[in-house]
Formats: sequence, structure tokens, C-alpha cells
Amino acid sequence: MVDDKVEMNNDEESYSSVNTNDPKNVQELTQYVQSLLQTIQDKFQNMSDQILTRIDEMGNRIDDLEKNIGDLMTQAGVEGTDK
Repeated sequence: MVDDKVEMNNDEESYSSVNTNDPKNVQELTQYVQSLLQTIQDKFQNMSDQILTRIDEMGNRIDDLEKNIGDLMTQAGVEGTDK
């Protein structure tokens, strides 16, 4: 991989940094890619779970709202139409 060189102009010193996490061979590259893909999959699964939880919560709120509307209609003496 390419070494990055960082220059600090205010101190007039140069620092070169090498990313020690860079893969050095095919096996390390394979492990790195697998790790990266696993991380992405975990994040995707987490987001999917959050979305499904919010959809379930929204469904529960809609059910409660329908029940409350039905109760209000009953109190008002209006008959609701069943689906």
C-alpha cells in the first residue's frame, strides 16, 4: 500500500505514517475483506431490526387509534362499518 506523508506546517516537521492495518498478503486481504463485509452485514441487520421494530410500533399505534375512533363513534351513537 502507499505510505501517507503528513506535513505539519506550523511545527515545520514532517511525519510519515503507515497504516499498520493494511493487509500485507492475500490471506490478510481476504480476512480484511471478510471482516469488512461482516461489519457491513451487522450494521445492515441492526438497521433492519430497528426499521421492523418501528413498523411494529406504528402498527400498534394505528390499532390503538382505530380502537379509540371506534369507541368515540360508539359514544357518539354512530355505527361504524365493519370491513
